[in-house]
Formats: sequence, structure tokens, C-alpha cells
Amino acid sequence: MSYNIWNGFDWGKDSVRQQRLINWIEKKNPDVVALQELCGYTEEKLKADAAKWGHPYSILLKTSGYPVGLTSNSPIELREKVLDNLWHGMLHVQTHGIDFYVVHLSPSKVNFRMKEAELISEKIKSSMNKKYIILGDFNAHSPFDNNQLEKNSSLLSKYHANKSIQQNKNLREGKFDYAVISKFIALPSMDVCQQYIPASKRYTFPTPVLIGRNNNTLESIRNNKERIDYMFVSPVLNSACTNAFIFNTNVPDTLSDHYPIMATFEF
Repeated sequence: MSYNIWNGFDWGKDSVRQQRLINWIEKKNPDVVALQELCGYTEEKLKADAAKWGHPYSILLKTSGYPVGLTSNSPIELREKVLDNLWHGMLHVQTHGIDFYVVHLSPSKVNFRMKEAELISEKIKSSMNKKYIILGDFNAHSPFDNNQLEKNSSLLSKYHANKSIQQNKNLREGKFDYAVISKFIALPSMDVCQQYIPASKRYTFPTPVLIGRNNNTLESIRNNKERIDYMFVSPVLNSACTNAFIFNTNVPDTLSDHYPIMATFEF
């Protein structure tokens, strides 16, 4: 599972949302959970949350800014913590015999994101392990979602309008950019959600928790759906993948501004 939990539950102040998300993950019973936006977290705090959904092992990238982390029901071996030349950093660990690369790419600069994709891709290419998963918040669009996105004039207008927060730099020559995600596909790696989920159901952001924030309404949230969270797996793992999910209805509507994704594998 991968989940952007949204600002560490308001930097630890929203304990109600935190407990509800913990309960929801526990019910889904994943073997591995990759998390983004662990704001205000320490190793001890992440370990306490992980224990509540049945994971005795956890690791945190850093304790400042917007950290990523990973928890598992199997021992975790740290491979590398990468902070230089990455917007939020990347965590590379191994658990269950699989190399996991937990990422959170730049939210506002397409060219910087491309450099991140190139750096991360080179590290994956240099690894000897043929079992790898790259997952997290990529803040980028997939060529597999092209047909859905190009019809969404509302979302494109939103990107053009938000110049005050440099959101326009998310576009390439005024158009949606697919180069970042294509870099990961070319490793090669497979987009498991694209294989199992129809394009119209393949959105991970935004959610109704943003209603009333930054002029968001229920209508604008419905009109501006997009997929920016992914799980890419190596060819070896793809042959073992049996299903993938984006949980974008019901309870997750209230837990974060992103929806979680999950894939199942049988070995």
C-alpha cells in the first residue's frame, strides 16, 4: 500500500483523523505500507502507528519537512536515504526480498521533477535486485491517462490559473506533461493500477476533505480529479501481481487529500 497521509495529520494536531486512518489501514491488512507527508514524525511515532496496524518494523527518511517512510510485517533493511537533489527525498529499503523506492516528487516544478526521475531511475538501474517497486506521490501525470486528462479542460484551467503558487510550472509548454512518468515506465516497470483499474476510476487526488480550502467546492473536486500517486513494479513482480486498487470512495474520502493505492501479489 502507498498513502499520502496529508501533512502528518496537521503536524500531529488532528488525532481523530490519525486514529481513523490507522483503523482503516489495519482493516486492509497490507504487508507493506509506504507513507508520504509524515510531517512532525519521529522514528518512535511512526513505530507506534505501525504497531497498531500490525507492523513491528518501520523506517523514516528524516524528521524535518515532508518525510516519507515505510512499515512492514517483515524485517526492513535500509539500502539508502537520498536527500540531495530531490524535493522531499527518497527512501530505498528492502523487505520481503523486494527493493522498495518510496518517493515524493516536486509538487510544483516539472523540470525539477524530471531531474528527480532521472536520478531515481539511474539508482534503480544500478541495483542488482530484479524485484523492485517504486511507489508514492509522483505529482505527475501518466501517458496512460492521456485520453482522460486531455478532455478535462477544468483541470487544465486550474493549472494555468494557479500562478501564485507556481502551479503553472507543472505544465510543459502549457500542456500536461507525461515525460516524468514515462521515465519510470521505460526502466522498464509496469503501472499496476493502469492494468487493473478503468481510466475513469483511476484518480488519487483531490478528496472531499479539501472542501472549503483554497476555494474548493464539491463540484470543483469532482471536476478536477487526477492521478498523481502510483505503484510501478519490475517485470518479474508484475507477473506475480493479481490485482490493484485505488480506494477513492467511502471512508478514504475523509482521511486525507490523497487516496491510497494497493496491489496484491502471489508468489
